[in-house]
Amino acid sequence: MRATTATILCAAGLACANHALAEDAATYTTRNLTLETALKSAQVALKKCRDSGWQVAVAVVDRAGTVQVLLRDRYAGAHTPGTASGKAWTAVSFRSNTGALVDLTQPGKAQSGVRNLPQVVILGGGVIIEGGGRMLGAIGVSGAPGGEADETCAKAGIAAIQESLEF
Repeated sequence: MRATTATILCAAGLACANHALAEDAATYTTRNLTLETALKSAQVALKKCRDSGWQVAVAVVDRAGTVQVLLRDRYAGAHTPGTASGKAWTAVSFRSNTGALVDLTQPGKAQSGVRNLPQVVILGGGVIIEGGGRMLGAIGVSGAPGGEADETCAKAGIAAIQESLEF
């Protein structure tokens, strides 16, 4: 009789433990950039472009694509804030640097329809921010002479914060 009671109690305990594990599996934890980290990245990217003689806008978005920081240099074109934000949003949405999407989405290619989706900006200059093996957000730069130049500035912004992201 004692063995049966012990078995029942053990089974009940396991059931409760499994229920607790199932409850934990219903949620998850994410990591996001602090405002200070996002701002530092944007400031360094802006400085890199300024030092090269380019007036740009820089946007940093969180992993959900929500803008955390948006900086526009005084002579950057009126279109650059929206374009920078769109590049960063596109990068996190597709989990890919926007420069890598340019060829894949050209007219006549299977993925060309992606260019017609709302908010999507398929131009170089949107770069994923990763740390500790996780995507944390993205940075977008607009206004330099071409996507490669925008991407160079974006990568400088990421390099400035990369060490603090490796946790």
